Formats: sequence, structure tokens, C-alpha cells
Amino acid sequence: MKRLLAVAALCLLGWTSAWASDISGAGATFPYPIYSKWADIYKKQTGIGLNYQSIGSGGGIKQIKAKTVTFGASDMPLKPEDLEASGLTQFPMIMGGTVMVINLPGIKPGELVLDGATVAKIFLGTITSWDDPAVKALNPGVNLPSTAIAVVHRSDGSGTTFLFTNYLSQQSNDWATQVGANTAVQWPVGIGAKGNEGVANMAKQTGGSIGYVEYAYAAQNKLTYTKMVNKDGKVLEPGLKVFQAAASNADWASAKNFYLILTNQPGAESWPITGASFILLHKRPVDPQATLTALKFFDWAFRNGGEAAEQLGYVPIPANVVSLIQKTWANDIKDSAGKSVWQ
Repeated sequence: MKRLLAVAALCLLGWTSAWASDISGAGATFPYPIYSKWADIYKKQTGIGLNYQSIGSGGGIKQIKAKTVTFGASDMPLKPEDLEASGLTQFPMIMGGTVMVINLPGIKPGELVLDGATVAKIFLGTITSWDDPAVKALNPGVNLPSTAIAVVHRSDGSGTTFLFTNYLSQQSNDWATQVGANTAVQWPVGIGAKGNEGVANMAKQTGGSIGYVEYAYAAQNKLTYTKMVNKDGKVLEPGLKVFQAAASNADWASAKNFYLILTNQPGAESWPITGASFILLHKRPVDPQATLTALKFFDWAFRNGGEAAEQLGYVPIPANVVSLIQKTWANDIKDSAGKSVWQ
């Protein structure tokens, strides 16, 4: 009987250890498709799982500050002074593009062209129908209906919203002064939905709609995306090539605490609403071993996850930037004795 109890206890201990080794994180919905893909592969190779709550960047920032998860994820980088005040460090994990999606019968993916100024007017509520002269001027030869425009936006604190509103603030003085750029704003018009998932589903179900989502959500849900006019005045179709072109302008080496925003980058092939998704970690983690387990996952993803990322339309972090990131890990993240967690 004692032997059976001992075996049962060992089995329970083994199960508990395996469960405890899973990595906990929360935040941005922008990178969720690739984090999910990486997690599946990593679990098969190592037995270690990833429990990632796709709740939006605002939620991720709150949870990492509250120390309820090992890492937070945000598409809005925190400013150096905010990181310092919260005892956090950050680094870019993946890059990608935000796209406009619409629901207009008879309009094919990539058939409609929009620019930043027009999108700003739509989301301000000053353009209210699809046959508005401003939309027609960008789309000669396209048969646009008089359908009312239904704006779909995020209802939660969102890094994707930050990228989108940061871009609109550069395109429209009215937007910059009336709404501004943040993870959550006072929307002049529209329907709110939670997460990239929610916006994608709402746009798909609502006739006449327009919304903004990370590219992978548009592709996975077979949504009708638009072309966009970029900073150089070129009309571009979204995809890996144009996201890579915008990301190539990223000067991570000169960005203090990796604080860098990639919207509205110059270049004929640069997608206008491109951004990075960041990981947030405590410099003095409550559980250094859990943080090390997370860092090993991130290291594996940097080294082995590029192909899977590109298949979903994300841009992997370049190897030279990964080296900078890992130096940050070694220098910034330490246990209570002052020893570096990342060796």
C-alpha cells in the first residue's frame, strides 16, 4: 500500500512539474497566430507548452506589471521611462503589417484602393458611403455602391489600434487633434469588437463594413483586403514582401530599449502600417526559472521559427538584431543575487 502511495505521489509530482514548466504570457492579439504555431511545434519538440492569453496589448501590459504572467506582449512599445518605472525590459519578437478589410459584395481582395487621408475621414465619420467622391477618385473604373459604411474598431486596449491610430495621426491633422494615437481612443463612430479575432469576425458578418486587422487574420478568415497608398505615393497590395520592405528601415541598434515605431516608412515598396510586437519581462523576475524557460522558447523561435512566421505573413527579426536582444537579456534580467538569468 505504501509503495502504491509512493508511486502515486511520484506520478503526481511529475505531472505537477510538467504543468509548472509551461510558459505563461498574455497580451497582443497581433502576434497570436504565430505564437500559437510556434507553441505547437515547441511543445512537440520539448514537452513544454505555452499558455498565452490573447487579450490585447493593454491587458498584457497590465498583467506583466501585476506579475500574474511570466511575460507580457504589446504592439505598442513602452517608452524607456515607463519601462524603468515598472522594472521592465522589452524587445521585438516579430514584425508584421496591419491591413484594411472590407465587406462589399462584388469587390475582390485588392481591388479597392485607399489612402491614409481617406481612411481617417471614414473613421472620423465624415465619409459615410462607399460611393463618396473621395473613394471614387482613388478607384476609377470600380463600380462602388451607395452602401453605408459600417466602421469596425477594437473595443479593448490594443497595440494594433496604437499602430493604426499612430498612422492616421500622421495622415490627418483632424485625426491627430480630435482623436490621437493610443492603445484605446474615443472612437467618433463605429462598432467595437474585442481582439483582431473580433474585428475580423465582425467585418466578415457586417455588410458595408471596414476594419483593421493584422494580415494573418485577413488571410486566415479570407477577408477582402484593400490596397493602400504608401508614403512614396505608391499603390501596394499587402503581403510579406512589402512588410519586409518597411521593416528593413528599422534601426534597432540606435533605438533605446528597442523603442521604435515603423508606421509610414519611406520606400517605394514599404507597407504604410507596419509594426513590431514586443515582449515585456521583469528585470528582477519573481521566478527566474520561469523567465529562463520563456527565454529559451524565444531563443528557439528566433533560431527556428522564421519559416513558419513568413508562411503567415510575418517578418522575422534579423539575426544581428537577435544578438542585440540576447545581450539585453544577459545584461538586464537578473535573479535576487544579481546573477544573470540568461547564460
